[in-house]
Amino acid sequence: MALQYIDQFDFSGKSVIARFDFNVPLDKKDSNLISDTTRIDEALPTIQYLLEGGAKRLVLMSHLGRPKGKPEPKYSLLPVAKYLAEKLSEEVVLTESATDSGIKTLINLNTKIILLENLRFHPEETSNDQDFCKTLASYAEVYVNDAFGTAHRKHASTYGIVRYFKNKAFGGFLLKKEIQALEKIVKKPAHPFMALMGGAKISDKIKIIESLLSEVDFLLIGGAMAYPFLKARGHSVGKSLCANEDVSLAKMIIALPIAKKILLPIDHIGSTGPESLPMAIESVDIDPDKMGLDIGPKTIAMYKEKLKFAKTILWNGPMGLFENQNFAKGTMEMAHTLADLNGAFTVVGGGDSVSAVHTAGVADKISHISTGGGASLEFIEHGSLPGIDALKFGIST
Repeated sequence: MALQYIDQFDFSGKSVIARFDFNVPLDKKDSNLISDTTRIDEALPTIQYLLEGGAKRLVLMSHLGRPKGKPEPKYSLLPVAKYLAEKLSEEVVLTESATDSGIKTLINLNTKIILLENLRFHPEETSNDQDFCKTLASYAEVYVNDAFGTAHRKHASTYGIVRYFKNKAFGGFLLKKEIQALEKIVKKPAHPFMALMGGAKISDKIKIIESLLSEVDFLLIGGAMAYPFLKARGHSVGKSLCANEDVSLAKMIIALPIAKKILLPIDHIGSTGPESLPMAIESVDIDPDKMGLDIGPKTIAMYKEKLKFAKTILWNGPMGLFENQNFAKGTMEMAHTLADLNGAFTVVGGGDSVSAVHTAGVADKISHISTGGGASLEFIEHGSLPGIDALKFGIST
């Protein structure tokens, strides 16, 4: 069954409840200020289409941050409501909670745009509680999901709610864009197909590593993820981030026949600690008193040489501690390498990798920047996500 998108339905006169991913970063000094509005901006085409299509009411919902199932003022969606009102030139009314009695009053008053307060102020959201699903569903006639970044969660607003909207559940434009881009990797990626993986822990990405190894021509590994692999191959990694659990997983992976596709750093930029001055480590092995914090120049050259032949590239995870300028070169070089490839389809996912391409000023030269790091990896691994399947097939009652 094909997924139905919003451009396949007439919304005139309909009340709509729509799930978005407004989980935006807030300013560390002032939680009333949004430091990066990208996720809201990506949602605007869907919101504007629904409004211009004549929807009589739009109930927006999202989570923000990681509140522990109860209200926390620092995670309020108030900054999101203010930003949306500014961008849409419409009043956006923020509710006291996602279930308060005032919502019915707003509906009876024909309020045009309602934003439900943070869904995760309710433990019922993450537990997919059916009464909570039913309450959310009671606010509208039609359901739209445009929150790709949370479509891998079986939560009330992304999954359970769909059972109350038989033949009236649709994907938004951002969801459509994400699926179409990632299907180019899942279905028939153009070869050579290469993946560039970084980040901290193998245990977080073990399944996607195994899945990718059977599909890619080369898997280039950097960042803290490289050190357990190096240790598993008998190299010394000094004080580098390297959990025993990850070393065990690395040993299991490198024992596979297809492990010959894995490329690892041959030199490093390291130091005695993250805040200390950088120093070149010209060999694979790292001295006991030092830690690797970025890939070195020989590794950068090797990775760039491989990547220049790629027709499809997936990048998830930085090559080092790039937040510190002393250890950012490897990550920045990879960002520029992907941007300079002509004719290659490049996908970047994961918060740090996305941040890196923006910092490098090359975001407009990447084929697709995913709004969901974990969701994009799970989509590539499984070919779909629970929230997407719910839209396609519905949920039996």
